[in-house]
Amino acid sequence: MGQAIAPPPEPAMAHCVHVIDDDPDVLEAMGELLLSVGLRPALFASPQAFLASAQRDEGGCLVLDVRLPGRSGLDFFADLLQAGLDMPVIFISGHADVMMAVHAMKAGAFDFFTKPVRHQDLLDAIHRAITENARRRQRRQARDAVRHAYETLSPREREVMSLVVAGQMNKQIAGQIGISEPTVKGHRVQIMRKMQLRTLADLVRAADLLSMRAADR
Repeated sequence: MGQAIAPPPEPAMAHCVHVIDDDPDVLEAMGELLLSVGLRPALFASPQAFLASAQRDEGGCLVLDVRLPGRSGLDFFADLLQAGLDMPVIFISGHADVMMAVHAMKAGAFDFFTKPVRHQDLLDAIHRAITENARRRQRRQARDAVRHAYETLSPREREVMSLVVAGQMNKQIAGQIGISEPTVKGHRVQIMRKMQLRTLADLVRAADLLSMRAADR
């Protein structure tokens, strides 16, 4: 145990679904099910095997058995969250434990099933999780691009930007920070150029990605 179970070769563009379960029969059945609908399984008999695999950084989702030797799947999930691994996790449990399901969902699990699981229900959840993971990645990439552009702004330009997205007019900004109104306009031009934005709405959306307006949400 502890080694990844290699699935048959699949097209490179297939979505990867990571499965951790210490039962080899379950892993085999999951692999066949995922392959049958065009998904690419990455099968692991232990959390340690998953962590040691380069595949863990691929998109998709993680199907995780709650009952694992040693630390539980819930404990492992907590470790993943602490490590910053942002991947939707679907739990499967052999016991109908309501409190366990509630705990997992409150901790951020994407879904929770008890065995036996209807194949279609599980596949539907997996497809939703894959879609959610793609959305998260797109937002993260957009945020990283905005943050990189934001870091090119001068301290004064950042100050002006924060006041603009707060809804202040050029005259108000000039009076508040002690510069002329034309200078404020010049800073705004530079902000839009450096951030590669066209409209005020674009600037507000960029600020949202940077969490500059988190208090307004």
